[in-house]
Amino acid sequence: MRRFLLYVHSGRGVALKTARQVAEDLHAAGVRPIVTSAQVEEVSSRPEDPAALALLDTIRAGRLEVLDHEQLPAETELCIVLGGDGTILRALELIRPFNIPVHGVNLGHVGFLAESEVAELGTTVRRLLSRDYILEARSVIRTKAYAADGALLHSDWALNEASLEKGERERMIYVVVGIDGRPVSEFGCDGVLLSSPTGSTAYAFSAGGPVMWPEVDAMLLVPLAAHALFARPLVMGRSSVVEIEVSPESPSAAVLTLDGRRQVELPPGSRLETHLSKSSVHFARFAETPFADRLVEKFKLPVEGWRGGNPDTRYDSNAGES
Repeated sequence: MRRFLLYVHSGRGVALKTARQVAEDLHAAGVRPIVTSAQVEEVSSRPEDPAALALLDTIRAGRLEVLDHEQLPAETELCIVLGGDGTILRALELIRPFNIPVHGVNLGHVGFLAESEVAELGTTVRRLLSRDYILEARSVIRTKAYAADGALLHSDWALNEASLEKGERERMIYVVVGIDGRPVSEFGCDGVLLSSPTGSTAYAFSAGGPVMWPEVDAMLLVPLAAHALFARPLVMGRSSVVEIEVSPESPSAAVLTLDGRRQVELPPGSRLETHLSKSSVHFARFAETPFADRLVEKFKLPVEGWRGGNPDTRYDSNAGES
């Protein structure tokens, strides 16, 4: 039997209502919808919410299966995420070891990672059931943090970014940046961001970094409020390894934050090593929409003056020079 995992923003009634509708539609189509026991506990903590009670009724009626995270079937076909970008990031933490593709239904604000809008829910479910989608790979960054004596402190990954920032608001940290085994710069700063192409439209964008198209196989470094003459964003290729050493003279510890969610404290003298991972996460997309169109849609960019070029003279990347 085909199995779809549902992951929902359990704190929003509209998300719970949508999850129940999706579960019922999948069950009616002969597909077994799954939800994790941890999410059921979250929903059960909202007894005053009619949408939560309705979703629990669907579970009790046997139309939505509950499994522990460790019990997720290896053949789970897809994870449908109902929420915003934060909910998608939480879902990826859960399912990345299982290599399950994700399709996000946007119930948030910008929703840059989401593919569908809740207003199109019926069409979305039908297309997912008919496998009318393509899989798009997104690069993730891999981080390892070491103590001054070389002992491994932490190893993790992030889809958007890893940020190394000062642990105390009133103090800066001092860092030395190295790339591919060679020192590049040192400065005092509020922190340093290391971003994937996907994350270039998130924190890195707000910090003044460039937007990278998702197919660019690169990693972005953005200093945060650096006291230095040369502290510009840098774009590096897949083979590059970035090392950031927290100076032993730093007045306070630094804090490593991954995707804005997972944190670990790094004391002075620590070293962070970051590179693009060999493994990717996969998103189920309905169409190869030009990334420029996504930028315009999500950021509400003004394009009224665009007249377009002559279609007979436009460059076709598949045909070579024209």
